[in-house]
Amino acid sequence: MRSELEGRAGRIEGKPARTREVKIGAVFTQTTTDEEGRPVRDEGSTSYTAAIENAEEFGPRIYTEAWEHGWSRAEEKVIVADGAEWIWNIADQHFPGAIQIVDIFHARQHLWDLARALYPSDETKQKRRVMRQQAKLDSGEIEKLVRSLRSWDAANAELADKIRIEADYFERNAARMRYPEFRSQHLFIGSRLKRSGMFWTVRGANAIIALRCHRLSGKFDDYWASRSQAA
Repeated sequence: MRSELEGRAGRIEGKPARTREVKIGAVFTQTTTDEEGRPVRDEGSTSYTAAIENAEEFGPRIYTEAWEHGWSRAEEKVIVADGAEWIWNIADQHFPGAIQIVDIFHARQHLWDLARALYPSDETKQKRRVMRQQAKLDSGEIEKLVRSLRSWDAANAELADKIRIEADYFERNAARMRYPEFRSQHLFIGSRLKRSGMFWTVRGANAIIALRCHRLSGKFDDYWASRSQAA
């Protein structure tokens, strides 16, 4: 049984970006692998839940979704998410004992963001810097990666602070980034609202989010029937 959690920044018209965040969770089962040994989601097993709400409210939401999909009966339980602290707090509170994995694509994005800050106008240097560090990340050598980041020179205090923050991020999540170990267990190590020019009220956005989650989860007809009866 797998559960994927993520926060997506949103924007309210007339206000700066990141004033709201859509919290998204996907729950699915995985019992098979492909011919190369990579994990494969069980067909039709994925369901989604999402809303604009705080972490305290979202925790029970994703827990309920997972429970309804047989979380308690799963032989192996895994949470795949980005490195946000609120997500791991939910995992510890509602899914104790589950294997915790930082989405490798999110982790790589941290390296790219740092490289762009260091070399804003030089894509070649960005790529060279990222590739060297990504090799350590992909091989699960997080301690080496952290030591390397902490040795970098910064042109100013702002860059030095960003390097420190990113080094702390990788150090804090080291146990969740043992990718070779997770691959050897045939576990997923990565996962994949907003559209340009679209602005929502929280109530309106939550309504659309609910509809999309039910459609993607194969529950749209049941959801629509329940709403029609209520009307």
